[in-house]
Amino acid sequence: MARPAPSTRPEVLAPAGDLISINAALSAGADAVYFGLSEGFNARAKTKGVAAHELKGVVQRCHEAGARAYLTLNTLLFEDELEPLSKLLIEIAQAGLDALIVQDPAVALLARAVAPRLQVHASTQMTISSPEAARFAEGLGVTRVVVPRELSVSEIQRFAEQTPLELEVFVHGALCMSWSGQCLTSEAWGGRSANRGQCAQSCRMPYELIVDGELRPLGDVQYLLSPADLAGFRALESLKRSGVSSLKIEGRYKGPAYTYQTVQAYQRWLDVLERGEQSSAQAEEALQRELTDLSLIYSRGFSDGFLGGSDHQQLVEGRFPKHRGVCLGRVTQVEGVKVWVTATGDEREVTGGRAITEAPQEQTRSQRALEIRGASAGRSDSLPLLGATEGSARPALAPLSPAPGMGVVFDAGHPEGNEAGGRLYEVTQRGPQRWELTFASEELLSRVQVGERVWVNSAPSLLKASERSALQPVFGRLEISVEVSGALGAPLVVKASVQPRHRAVTYHARQATKLVLTEALGEGLTEALLRSKLCGFGQTPFTLQALKVTLPEGLHLPVSTLKQVRRALVEELLSALEADQGHPILTDRPLHVARALLQRGSVDRQVGPSPVTPTLIPLCRTEEQLEAVIASGLKEVELDWMEFIGLKRAVERARSFGLKVHIATVRVQKPGEQGYDKRIESLNPDGVLIRHWGALTHFAELRSRLEEQGEGRPELHGDFSLNLTNSLSAQHVLGMGLDSVTASHDLDISQLKALMGQVSPSQLTVTLHHHIPTFHTEHCVYAHLLSHGADFRSCGRPCEAHRVALRDHKGQEHPVIVDVECRNTVFNASAQSALSLVEDLKARQVRRLRVEFVWETHAQVSAVLEGYQGLLNGTLNEAEVRRLVGAHEQFGLSSGTMTLYEKPIQGRTS
Repeated sequence: MARPAPSTRPEVLAPAGDLISINAALSAGADAVYFGLSEGFNARAKTKGVAAHELKGVVQRCHEAGARAYLTLNTLLFEDELEPLSKLLIEIAQAGLDALIVQDPAVALLARAVAPRLQVHASTQMTISSPEAARFAEGLGVTRVVVPRELSVSEIQRFAEQTPLELEVFVHGALCMSWSGQCLTSEAWGGRSANRGQCAQSCRMPYELIVDGELRPLGDVQYLLSPADLAGFRALESLKRSGVSSLKIEGRYKGPAYTYQTVQAYQRWLDVLERGEQSSAQAEEALQRELTDLSLIYSRGFSDGFLGGSDHQQLVEGRFPKHRGVCLGRVTQVEGVKVWVTATGDEREVTGGRAITEAPQEQTRSQRALEIRGASAGRSDSLPLLGATEGSARPALAPLSPAPGMGVVFDAGHPEGNEAGGRLYEVTQRGPQRWELTFASEELLSRVQVGERVWVNSAPSLLKASERSALQPVFGRLEISVEVSGALGAPLVVKASVQPRHRAVTYHARQATKLVLTEALGEGLTEALLRSKLCGFGQTPFTLQALKVTLPEGLHLPVSTLKQVRRALVEELLSALEADQGHPILTDRPLHVARALLQRGSVDRQVGPSPVTPTLIPLCRTEEQLEAVIASGLKEVELDWMEFIGLKRAVERARSFGLKVHIATVRVQKPGEQGYDKRIESLNPDGVLIRHWGALTHFAELRSRLEEQGEGRPELHGDFSLNLTNSLSAQHVLGMGLDSVTASHDLDISQLKALMGQVSPSQLTVTLHHHIPTFHTEHCVYAHLLSHGADFRSCGRPCEAHRVALRDHKGQEHPVIVDVECRNTVFNASAQSALSLVEDLKARQVRRLRVEFVWETHAQVSAVLEGYQGLLNGTLNEAEVRRLVGAHEQFGLSSGTMTLYEKPIQGRTS
């Protein structure tokens, strides 16, 4: 499927959590709808979804409304789910879905085995974030990539220029703080996995800022990882020009009114763009009114997200984690049942204090980023202002006129508490931007204080109107062409054709009347009569696009006959549409076929014989930790130099002591960042720890070239961030050239054993001890809270002078580390250990056991390595190791998961 030309109008893709929301999307004019299965495999597990037996009817309903139907099978699969999903895919293909949206490579491989005509789209959860990664997706049979929400319009344009795949871009709705597919907070802190559709929304929780071990008060700024919602209207013109295929709206957890209102808003703005009126004052005012209405339906405040590039001051306000609506102003007086409110001009000012850090004299991280990526690094995208202040990443809203019945909440800085608020009983204008608000009782206002913000968070009239519209039946979305011909004494012949947007096929119908045409006493069969009676398709899926009449004048046929022909045409076309709805099924044993295909292309890449004792692989992030590894006598080390600064020196230092050196790639790769892989390549490592699909493509191709030249380096090991949870996905990437894959952190003990039953344990790495990397985010906490800078060019680089941690509501302090691209990784405060699994892993011949460090000192690293070395060689038992590494009480992710032991990371060391 080719990507649309830049002039082509992209589809508006609507979310639907249930059947009512599907109808809302269709009523609003969505070009496509995406929804999940109630049976599961759905990244929005709490939505009602669509049952498998309802799929065929839902798909037909979408198609008759001129829309495409996409099914989300966008979770990771465990080993015991491969067979059930294989059978379910047959039913899904028969239902005629236009595409599947998938996260796990195994789903794509199974879908290709079942029905190759069924399109597969790579979910944003798959983290296909660059053209190099898109080549991996192509190998799975993927035809479209849902790009990460972290990409700017210029990065999306570069992506589009370098891949034949279609691109789908989120333009509206909630933003995830973490890169999709790379968030482990729900699992680490809530015992449920976001990669399994059970996000606990840890980003919406309050946190305290710890700087160099000390609490930094921020006033009422507590929600440090809760981003504003995305409203991408300002980017649509650029995205359309880039040839983006689909504009995606987030919101399967939201209701039909949200779906209806949002779809209509984006279709209307696309209409404005097509007419070239986007710069007019009228269009801008209309859009601002649209944004105000959307804010009342649902909003945490709107921003451009990352579409305009990184702006660490705009993405997160930090004062609330939930729907707020439109800020009316601040309370100036409270008396009885009345409140006086005045607009202050800027309702977004942050009341918490921030410490501004002076910029160091030496440039390090920013210098390295510019060297590798070029001058384009940083915030460089320009979006039209649309009424916003220059440089703002927040689109402007129209002024709101409060009215009786609207909902109001008073913001005292405690959004998770029992906030005061209620319905407006009466509104009186008391001057420009000043109102007297009357409520039903004094009790509602008993806790309201002067100075509090006032938010209008609902408009019942708007909500009810949207809900009524969302329930309306959908007719007349398929454009039909009709040809009418005949002669005196011959039957009337009518031909009709329709080409729905969801198919590249044109459907034809032909009807000839049983009665012959006779002479008319009056005007006869005029074009107007034929349009009215023959082509008045009314409450059907069809609407007349073109009518061609080839008839002599003065011919007659009863109107009842014309209506019969019309009904027959409609039935014939609907039958043709329905008959062509399903996809041809190639096999009823897709898992068997997929395994056979992988086996045919597999290559045994085991590096040497599997030792009786597994190799303990330490992963270091500091020079101090590397020195502890050198002193331990281990022969191999993985270097995860988050900043790429001093990496060459660390490689040389490790090699001087005879260590094999493996270098970790960055966690994700955006368009234009392939220089980091080339940087690693230039250091000639013994191995590479592959963390993103682009790196897999790059280093697999590199190793193929080296093998052709008779060289054997480097080894390639897939890390946890590839999210490999089943043998089908694991075997696919092993066949591409990996020597081992790391078992995903989503696996519990039983699931890990199931995986080892299908994949050679010698090709598996198990993480034995680590602090789970919970968030991996494009947003920089350092820049946001320790500077006023938008990006590394203006932030003063506080990360080079300070250490930051986030303290959660349980008092745990989670370290925040910055990488070479200023992305932040928030690590869990407590270490997780698979101590109790070691004997079983040894018996199964697992070759590599990884131990990871974050901020640990030389002494801490030495103690941990001594403990696990002793356990592997039999000189220490589990209890002794637990005491040595400082393990405390156990807490589990879920029943049967790997055991977790608390070991808080110490503060900054010199």
